[in-house]
Amino acid sequence: MPVTLRVALGNVSRCARDYSVYLVTLAFATCLLYAFNASGDYLLAMPLTGPQLEVIHKARDVTGAFSVFVVLVFAVLVAYATRFIVRRRSREFGTYALLGMRAPALAAILAAEGMLVGLAALAAGLALGAAASPVFGAVAAFVFGVPWRLAWSFSPAAALDACAWFAGIEGLAIVLSVVDVLRRPLVELLEHDRAPERLALSGHRGVTRAQAVLAVVLLAVVWGSCVVQPGLFVLAILPMGWAAYVATSLVFRLVAVGVPGRVRRGARYWEGLRAFTLRQVEGHVSTGCQALSCTCVLVACAVCMICAGLLFSVGRRAAGLADPGALSEASLAPIGYVGIFYGEAFLVAAAAVLALQQVSQAADGRRAYATLTALGADGREARGAVYAQVGVAFALPAALAVAHDCFGLMLVRQLAGGVPDEVFLAVAACSVVGTLGLLALYYLLCVRECSRVLLDGGVHPNAGS
Repeated sequence: MPVTLRVALGNVSRCARDYSVYLVTLAFATCLLYAFNASGDYLLAMPLTGPQLEVIHKARDVTGAFSVFVVLVFAVLVAYATRFIVRRRSREFGTYALLGMRAPALAAILAAEGMLVGLAALAAGLALGAAASPVFGAVAAFVFGVPWRLAWSFSPAAALDACAWFAGIEGLAIVLSVVDVLRRPLVELLEHDRAPERLALSGHRGVTRAQAVLAVVLLAVVWGSCVVQPGLFVLAILPMGWAAYVATSLVFRLVAVGVPGRVRRGARYWEGLRAFTLRQVEGHVSTGCQALSCTCVLVACAVCMICAGLLFSVGRRAAGLADPGALSEASLAPIGYVGIFYGEAFLVAAAAVLALQQVSQAADGRRAYATLTALGADGREARGAVYAQVGVAFALPAALAVAHDCFGLMLVRQLAGGVPDEVFLAVAACSVVGTLGLLALYYLLCVRECSRVLLDGGVHPNAGS
């Protein structure tokens, strides 16, 4: 076996053990890509009438058109995950170069690792998609209002489409990771994982005020369009989405610039490990703002899409506005299914981005927490610092996402005008509460993983008791 492949296999096995979030993220992305394209096959396994079959075939055209946007979402997700891996292991790549490994060999190792991880994630994702076909079929049957029965299905065409899309996305990610590593000087590679981050254009009051004004203007345009001109928002949904992302990013930049100074001037700044926790958060301020902005917008979009999907399918049936057997009434079901699936995909992407950022930050903070141990830090305070550090990353995007959804759900309400208020309120509440509950669960999982990385073998829960 070539040395390059042996090194890549060793690195992949270590990544599978230490960076399971990365592999799980890619596997879920593949699973959802496959499930989205195979949704029509799930429904064809159900007992359908002639009109329902006609609706399903039209729905496959709708979902096929929207699949491109799902691919774009997961392309961003995979690119972010790959950047996380490259930053986390930059010292390792620098060590290879220091030992005399030439650029072609290093590029070959990176490409081999990407291919091995991609193949493992692809196989796991397709297997998960096939195994979970009854679940996806149940969701599709529920949305379209057709009878459901237990049935497993596998779509070769959907699997080939998922493989093709995933190969393109992963191939581009590998190329970008190789370019990122090879363009960095040796010294930067060796210190890249420990260098504190700085926000660009954050040291001048005039620039900060200009950013605040721009954020207010963009939020006014986006939120105002949702309330006053919903049709304009729908027609320009991509520019509006980009404006919401830029405004959200500016808000988090302003928070990152202004809040730490206020905290330092507070009377309780030196209590416990507040100063240490704040320093840990500030050490990853640039990637942190990017991750929080991406997570916030994805969560806000997910809530609105899931709510809209449920209203256009389940909500209309609950209000007696749709007859599943009638083609003209059931034609809105594809829109409902696309909304629900989009929402699920965005939630997976948001949770994965946030988890990767937190695990990366925890891995980089081992040395700092080890120093706390050497200084005799209390174990409960150290664990509290982990909870606070991860909690900031989850609380901020969740809070701003709720603010976005206050206006986004007004838009959804106008689009689903025929649905009674009580049905809309029930669906909207379930969408918001369910999403926040999922984020809370992911928060606990991230705290557990970060505690394992930072505290196991260092600061223990009962240390100092």
